[in-house]
Formats: sequence, structure tokens, C-alpha cells
Amino acid sequence: MKKIASYILSSIFYFFYGIYLLFFHVVQWLGFNLGGYKGHKFAVDFMNCSLTKLLYILGSKVTFISKHPIPKNVPLILVSNHQSMHDICPISCFMKDYHPKFVSKIELGKGIPSVSYNLTHGGSVLIDRKDARQALTALKDFGKYIEENKYTAVIFPEGTRSKDGKPKRFSENGLKMLTKFAPSAYVIPVTINNCWKLNKNGSFPLEIGVPITFEFHEAIEAKSMKFEDLFEKVEATIKNSVI
Repeated sequence: MKKIASYILSSIFYFFYGIYLLFFHVVQWLGFNLGGYKGHKFAVDFMNCSLTKLLYILGSKVTFISKHPIPKNVPLILVSNHQSMHDICPISCFMKDYHPKFVSKIELGKGIPSVSYNLTHGGSVLIDRKDARQALTALKDFGKYIEENKYTAVIFPEGTRSKDGKPKRFSENGLKMLTKFAPSAYVIPVTINNCWKLNKNGSFPLEIGVPITFEFHEAIEAKSMKFEDLFEKVEATIKNSVI
């Protein structure tokens, strides 16, 4: 019975997901061209929160755990484990007041309604993982952008999604560049749990009734310790909270 329900609910979910991406692509274009950054951000915030709520179609409960204050009026760097494409929208929705921008692979910059437009027009950075020079230069400029505007950078140091929930090795290069060129930033470790279960059967059908949590740990002032110690602390904090 559950398997039949998963096929039905997954079909409904993907139908509305596709409609939303097409709809918000137009809304983003209008927002950007008529209202500039503020107009585009309003459209993106609306989109991400709407796509997050779509997970309820699958019977999923999304819970945000944030027991510590999030610093204001300073650059932020969110460092998180990565379990699914459905990690993105909830983080974006929860952090919408802090202007989240993502470190993303360059392949996502073309061809995906709403997603590609947001990545190329919303202040995120696209890096070519096959071109180290391009990636480092892009991260350098992105760090300066975050520092200057007091925005939030979101980075997944695993580089790719974990299909079974077990964290992969964290790469230090991205965070190192960001903390170097956004020296006043605070780093916030984020632990995602159970989001991988949505895709444990692949892209279709999606698993139903999955309780997903996003735990935001205590912010760490980047310049308060050596980078090696900071990286070790951030990685341990995230991984120790993975179920």
C-alpha cells in the first residue's frame, strides 16, 4: 500500500514541482528586470519557501533546529553536509533574511528553469571543478562579494550528495578561500538528516513520510582561530550530529 501511495504522491509532487519551476522562472525574470536585486530576491524567497512546502505532499515533515542566535549585519558562511537536491530550498527559505548565495557547479548554470536563472542572476557562484584556476578565482571574488555586502555563502564541502546519508570527505579549499576573502565572516555548521531518504529508491518514486531536519549549530567567528582548527571543528560538529 505504501509503495502505491509513493507512486501517486510522487507523481503529484513532480507535477507541481515542474509547474512551480516554470512559473517562478517567469516571476524571477519579471522581478529582476522590473525590480532589480530586491525584486529578484522577493521572487526567489517566495519560490524556495513554496518548493519547501511541496515536500508536505510526500508526507515529509521539515524541521529546523536553531538553538543559537544567528549573527546579524556580518557576512556568514554556512557549511553543510549534502544529501539531496531538496537540501537547497529549505536552507534558502529558512535563511532568506540573510541573503543566502550558493557555491554551485558550473553545469547547473544552464538549462534548468528557475534554478539556472537564480544561480546566474542572484549572486551565487558557479565553479568549474575541472578548472582549478577558474574555481579559485571565482571563490576569491565570491568571498569579497559576501564580505562587502554582508551576505551569506552556502557551501557543501563534500562536493557531491551522499546517497546513503553517510558524510563523504570534506574538502577544505572552498571554505579556506571564503574565510580568507571574507575575513569578518562567521561560520555556521549545518547538519542535514534524513533528506537522502527521499531518493533512496532513486528519482522515482520518492520515499514518503520522511522526517527531515536541518540543525544550525553555533556560529564561529572565522578569525577567532587558525583555519586548520576551524575546519576541524566545523567538520566534526557537522558529522557528529549526522544520524
